[in-house]
Amino acid sequence: MFMEVNGIKYHVEVVGEGDPLLVLHGFTGSIQSWNPFIEEWSKQFTLILVDLLGHGQTDHPPDSKRYSTECATLDLQTILNTLGVGKTHVLGYSMGGRLALSFTIMFPNSVQSLILESSSPGLSEKKERTDREANDYKLASKIEQEGIEAFIDYWEGLPLFRSQQDILSFDKRQRLRRERLKNDVAGLGNSLRGFGTGVQPSWWEHLQTLQIPVLLIVGEDDKKFCRINNEMNKRLPNSKIIVVKDAGHTIHLEQPEIFGKIVMDYLKGKLNIK
Repeated sequence: MFMEVNGIKYHVEVVGEGDPLLVLHGFTGSIQSWNPFIEEWSKQFTLILVDLLGHGQTDHPPDSKRYSTECATLDLQTILNTLGVGKTHVLGYSMGGRLALSFTIMFPNSVQSLILESSSPGLSEKKERTDREANDYKLASKIEQEGIEAFIDYWEGLPLFRSQQDILSFDKRQRLRRERLKNDVAGLGNSLRGFGTGVQPSWWEHLQTLQIPVLLIVGEDDKKFCRINNEMNKRLPNSKIIVVKDAGHTIHLEQPEIFGKIVMDYLKGKLNIK
């Protein structure tokens, strides 16, 4: 369905029954990213699936400021209010994880528990943020100048996604590529400018304030995010971390059965970590 949210048309799907679970995809993704899990998860939870701003079938406004952390989190709160949801579990992958964490910090009374897959609290150092912002602006210009297909060629070749070439079948990689290609040039470019890692707030100093349960999931081969999440785990008062073997950045794609079980076991309080 489509919802009018603070002047923006959002594509939102609500599936299942039980406690609500808000699910947020990553950069270049969409609601389709979660298709392998919807049938099973919706048996026990009411899934709230959102095409994030500039992605999928949601609008892609021309002003990059509309994609900011403040605007994006307010949109999520408005969606929950419209659906009559007072409190929800939240799951986010990568960019969606940054948004999920931002939402949790800015609207703490709306979140029951938080699951972050391959995500981060942003960058702590000012120079890091400045450099990343400049790089994201350059990347946004690249998308607009060269087109979506050339950008997806570049994106798929990043070292961050190298494990996909080794683990995913050709058919799965092609389905993923088709999903990415459905996105809009302006939407992806403005998403980078308005909600890139360099421009979002750094939440490192806020982690210790989160009292809700937090689960961090990372792939063993994703060394950078293993380091980030281990540091997050030290700072969060009520967190657990799971490192998934034979997986890189996209655990839900590379090890879907393991990922799906981790999420459900955690939400049902049955997750055992040795």
